[in-house]
Amino acid sequence: MENRPNPRVLVMANQKGGVGKTTTAINLGTALAAIGEQVLLIDLDPQGNASTGLGIDRKARSTSSSYDALVGERTLAQVIMPTAVPRLFIAPSTMDLLGVELEISGHSDRSFKLKQALRKLFDEEAVAGQAPITYVLIDCPPSLNLLTLNGLAAADAVVVPLQCEFFALEGLSQLLTTVDQVRRSLNPSLAIHGIVLTMFDPRNNLATQVVADVRAFMGEKVYDTIIPRNVRVSEAPSYGKPVLLYDLKCTGSQAYLKLASEVIKREARWRAA
Repeated sequence: MENRPNPRVLVMANQKGGVGKTTTAINLGTALAAIGEQVLLIDLDPQGNASTGLGIDRKARSTSSSYDALVGERTLAQVIMPTAVPRLFIAPSTMDLLGVELEISGHSDRSFKLKQALRKLFDEEAVAGQAPITYVLIDCPPSLNLLTLNGLAAADAVVVPLQCEFFALEGLSQLLTTVDQVRRSLNPSLAIHGIVLTMFDPRNNLATQVVADVRAFMGEKVYDTIIPRNVRVSEAPSYGKPVLLYDLKCTGSQAYLKLASEVIKREARWRAA
């Protein structure tokens, strides 16, 4: 059996809500799949917006979800579903995730449930000879709880969506502190993959200042691509579609394709290093 490169696991994380985290997970996953990657999106948010945004009906999630994989009732292979996007799969979310903390909090490996489930999935793929997953994207809830810790413990790197608004740097510093804590206690190799600036409105002087401040503070960690505020991006989830399927030519879709290309380039540099 040939050696396969390990799939890259990227977690979308920000303790602040409403920054475009789920939108980035959906559309980055779609864009990566569109350029040939085999992508698994794991929805760890009890609200299930990533699942809804990819058109997964709530009834379909009632029998198997990411909750079942975390509590050990099913394997990830048993809960993964295809989406309307070729090569993009999802482990959907249900409100049951609200109870995960109570169910596994007494387990010594409570922060590593997702990591263990992913390892088993990759092993099963290799044995079965299936087309390997090349990227796993994890959409976390907007808070630092056990679900988010599972995502950070399982990931190779963090993608930080950051809204271009007044409190952006404050939220970023909180997240960087959390990443440092996770490195020390759970995942020594966790890296910041990049910071993606979202909901940018060029007519807003404050947004332009935020971009400059974040770039000055974080340097090359900030992706060149900026995701604009775009009505088509906002509309797409209500149709159960990523914006790339809803309107490929809009500025939001084009930005997410550029972001995917940038992610791939950073990956190539890291693998070569």
